[in-house]
Amino acid sequence: MRNKLVDATIPKFLLVGVGNTLLSAVLMFLLEGLGYWPSTAIAYVAGAVMSFFLNRSFTFQSREAMGPSAAKFALNVAVCYVLAYSIAQPAGGVILGALGLEGIWLERLTKLGGMGLYTVLNYFGQRFFAFRKTR
Repeated sequence: MRNKLVDATIPKFLLVGVGNTLLSAVLMFLLEGLGYWPSTAIAYVAGAVMSFFLNRSFTFQSREAMGPSAAKFALNVAVCYVLAYSIAQPAGGVILGALGLEGIWLERLTKLGGMGLYTVLNYFGQRFFAFRKTR
């Protein structure tokens, strides 16, 4: 099973991820006055558009038609976003709250935790669902 989970797409995915994470993080923190959900959602839509094109062609070299590929990608991103940030917000509140963090730093560090969880979920969703190679 290890060979199926670890392959040459991981470094490419991480490289693309650095770019879209930087874009998303900058937008997320610039828009933090809008609140947790709006700032993360807007940032992830922008990063997702960039990610779709780069991961489709560069990372996973998908040959699937654009429409179905885009639909599966969008579904994957939406599910990963909701899962990651729905888990990160309460978990961050409990863990970081126990450390005495509150206010804007609690929210910022919770967002960073959500970003990490999203990345892991998104890789597997893109690899095994959105851009799955058919033989």
